[in-house]
Order: sequence, then structure tokens, then C-alpha cells
Amino acid sequence: MKQKEVKELSVEELSEKLNSFKKELSEMKMTHAISPIENPMQIKSLRRTIARINTELTVRSIQE
Repeated sequence: MKQKEVKELSVEELSEKLNSFKKELSEMKMTHAISPIENPMQIKSLRRTIARINTELTVRSIQE
């Protein structure tokens, strides 16, 4: 998910996405620990997406 896409979402949508991405990340880490996943760069990409969403939520909370 690109930064441009993140900025277009509402706060509620961002919170929902954040929760789902965190859950997906923990499942992906667990799967990778048991047996290597095909593309481990997905973990890195997902972590960065979570960081983008957290940053956008922080920026919006400061602006209000």
C-alpha cells in the first residue's frame, strides 16, 4: 500500500487496516518461523505499510 493510498483513507478505515495488517504480519512471522515462506520480502513490505499507516494516524491526531 502506497503513501498516496494511505492518505486517501479515513481514520476509521486506517484503524481497521492497521489491525488487519498487524494480524497478518504476526501470522506471516509465525509461518516463516516454522517453514520458510516463498517470498520473505513480504514481511518487510508489510512492516513498512504498518509504519506508513501509524505515521498517517499520528499526523492526523496532531492536526486535530
